[in-house]
Amino acid sequence: MRMRRKPWVREELAESEFFIDNPTELIGKWNKAFERPSKPLHLELGCGKGSFIAKLASRNPEVNYLAIDIKSEVLGLAKRNVEKEYLEANREINNVLLTAYEILIIQNILNKKDKVERIYINFCNPWPKPRHNKKRLTYTRQLENYKIFLKKGGEIYFKTDDENLFNASIRYFEETGFEIISKTYDLHAEPIWENNIETEHEKMFEEQGIKTKALIAKYT
Repeated sequence: MRMRRKPWVREELAESEFFIDNPTELIGKWNKAFERPSKPLHLELGCGKGSFIAKLASRNPEVNYLAIDIKSEVLGLAKRNVEKEYLEANREINNVLLTAYEILIIQNILNKKDKVERIYINFCNPWPKPRHNKKRLTYTRQLENYKIFLKKGGEIYFKTDDENLFNASIRYFEETGFEIISKTYDLHAEPIWENNIETEHEKMFEEQGIKTKALIAKYT
């Protein structure tokens, strides 16, 4: 569904201290963009309205977070969600950055010097038609791109409502040499990581009786 244009977004993002307008300029030096560059760097791909990254980052000050989405419109909402969560936590916003970029060419903004330790992919577009499978964020070509900046031993946390995408993604991870260290077809009944943060889509699908499929894949 196409998101309506929000006239306020451009101005708010331009004035935000945690929105990066030119991400290509930071390739190889993302850690230096944070107040404390020595912290581990985690990445969310396709952050949408930002409810997940807002909660995750505000609760984990010991980690730096970079959240990416292709749509600036939705990042305006992500900015506001981040501000809300940090205000409620009475914390300064100093460990999260937002940027807009096409994830299919993410290698243009991150490289091996960035040393990402964890990637989150939550409820991405399943692209069900075979001719569109290459656009999946877990497709083999994409996983090879992530290896460019994901540290050895780094992990990808993946959640989806779509069983076909989930099963295909298991194959993609195995084909690209990732080790699937845990997986489940019902995350809420069989939690495979602690302190799961529900995304908006996750809550919606669970209310419809659609189980959340999830896995953790390790770059070995």
